[in-house]
Amino acid sequence: MLTGGFDLSVAAKAEADPPISQGQRVFYTGHSFHVFIPPIMKTLAESAGIRGQEYLGLSSIGGSRVIQHWDLPDVTNLAKAALGTGKVDVLTMAPIFMPDDGIEKFTTLALEKNSMIRITVQEDWMWRDTVEPTTELCSPRKWDYDAITGKELSEIHAPVFKSIDGQVAVLNKKFDRTVLFIVPAGQAVIALRERILAGKGGGLKTQTELFRDRVGHPDIPLQVLVAYCHYAVIYRRSPVGLPLPEILAIAKKPAWDKETNLILQEVAWEAVTQHPQSGVRQSGPAKIY
Repeated sequence: MLTGGFDLSVAAKAEADPPISQGQRVFYTGHSFHVFIPPIMKTLAESAGIRGQEYLGLSSIGGSRVIQHWDLPDVTNLAKAALGTGKVDVLTMAPIFMPDDGIEKFTTLALEKNSMIRITVQEDWMWRDTVEPTTELCSPRKWDYDAITGKELSEIHAPVFKSIDGQVAVLNKKFDRTVLFIVPAGQAVIALRERILAGKGGGLKTQTELFRDRVGHPDIPLQVLVAYCHYAVIYRRSPVGLPLPEILAIAKKPAWDKETNLILQEVAWEAVTQHPQSGVRQSGPAKIY
């Protein structure tokens, strides 16, 4: 299979892998578009009846590339320390732009310590809907998330998605096994925004509601969407039908109701099952709970 000019035949080996019911031991590395996931994942696993999920730690660096987590001094490098125990089942990453040597370096170390480890690579949405990062985060320029179409969003993100897909495919081929899996969070965000534009976002009526600021930091519904994507990839199970997660329930916003939660679940599951490098394939009805 080809996507973006890269051979993804290695990734196809994961198509027959069954859902996972045993709780996974997870270490998280990432930035502010990623590090909110652990507590939501705890809620999701518990509500799905998955026992034994363990949070092994978090390496958090704002606006970071993976190599920055690798380059931390050994005495403060929590990720390397966790991997050194051989107990990590899943390591998460959230690169921004390719190439990123940190992905290969972490994968090499991870496989040395646990040959069965899986590594997830989150594909982000672009901050301020732009391709290139900028330091002008406090710019007075007015920014309007609602003044853009789904087609425009897809065109903006395509080169970034292609570059990450390509490096993951190359590395899986180099390691001669599918160890790296894509979490298509960015694709799910675009799909949700398209639903909102079509008036099919449930309690979500505008794209702006998804973000806390002009940088693109996610508000709670978007955080939940991204967590559902990770849940689907890590456990190869559909999130459709899981109850309203605690983070939405305690927000006490009537618009963030069961209907909206179901939409977030459906969008996440569709994005994950449609990506050839997620390791997850649709089998039967989406709703399994």
